[in-house]
Amino acid sequence: MDNIAGSKSSLSWAVNVSVLALVLLWLFPTVGLFVSSFRTADQISASGWWKALFPTEQTVQVRTGGREAAVQDGDLFVVTGNLLTDEGGPGADAEIVAFGVSSRAIGAYQVGETAEFSDGEETLALAEDGSYRYTSVEEPGRRGQRVFLTAVTAPEFTTDNYRTILFSGTGQDNMANAFFNTLTVTIPATIIPIVVAAFAAYALAWMDFPGRALLIALVVALLVVPLQLALIPLLRLHLGIGIGKGYLGVWLAHTGFGLPLAIYLLRNYMVGLPRDIIENAKVDGATDFQIFTKIILPLSFPALASFAIFQFLWTWNDLLVAKVFLIDATGSTTVMTNQIVELLGTRGGNWEILATAAFVSIAVPLVVFFAMQRYLVRGLLAGSVK
Repeated sequence: MDNIAGSKSSLSWAVNVSVLALVLLWLFPTVGLFVSSFRTADQISASGWWKALFPTEQTVQVRTGGREAAVQDGDLFVVTGNLLTDEGGPGADAEIVAFGVSSRAIGAYQVGETAEFSDGEETLALAEDGSYRYTSVEEPGRRGQRVFLTAVTAPEFTTDNYRTILFSGTGQDNMANAFFNTLTVTIPATIIPIVVAAFAAYALAWMDFPGRALLIALVVALLVVPLQLALIPLLRLHLGIGIGKGYLGVWLAHTGFGLPLAIYLLRNYMVGLPRDIIENAKVDGATDFQIFTKIILPLSFPALASFAIFQFLWTWNDLLVAKVFLIDATGSTTVMTNQIVELLGTRGGNWEILATAAFVSIAVPLVVFFAMQRYLVRGLLAGSVK
């Protein structure tokens, strides 16, 4: 009786667990990027994003006051201040656990102890509130004494990362400008291939003409051709006919690279539509254009939405095609992927910048995907069942 149609499979729990695992695998990195985008560089280096709501222990390097802050007291030069609140300190809310004056022993001393070093010629006393007293037989250097603080800091969230990403640079060099440049590239590069592919798919699915089977085979063959082979020849063609590097060139490049998949998906979907509907429309005197616009297109919306998701995600996250067909000397057409590379290149490997830039970059694709994901499976399964 377990195999009767309509009965629930005993392995349904395994399917549910597998789906839940896949959802979590995709969800965790996104949540991690979102949380990390609001954390400081020190907190990111000290603990994972899952500990963002808890106090963390981190070691920071600070310096005492230098020559200008020194006051001579007899034979000693004395410098006082507060390592928690001075420049580079972890803040007044931090709790000092240990400190050191050498990178080889960063936690050699406890709070309240006096560190003696340089053969006793220098001392450093540190209190719980971060106040210190540094003494030296010789006049201190301009930068002061280096101190390693191991402190427990409270959770801290900031929007400075977003201000850096969105408003760093001036004019054409900030991420906000790159965001609108990316929209300028992505929207036409998604709409144009859909329009062209829809007409071609209808012709290959419902119109009889010589060479149709050969064209279908050619479309399938183009699916396996790597776009890297066509980049330089296509760029030389653009330069030869006067298109050059610009929005028009990148729109045409994305259209050409996206058409094979678009035609393949739409043709498979359209060929599976009921033949009676098309034949009845022709009997009633409808032209191919009327059938296409009033019958085929409304019924093919799941397939159109499915390809739109793929094309939008591909063009939004693209860097290679933009590098070849779009980037210019002024940077006025720089897209987000290239701007992220530039930001990381000028600031080193700052993880807080990387996390924030990555989340800003994926925010729009996430909205598009969740808005249209219900059509994705229906479009991908097009033509598989008659």
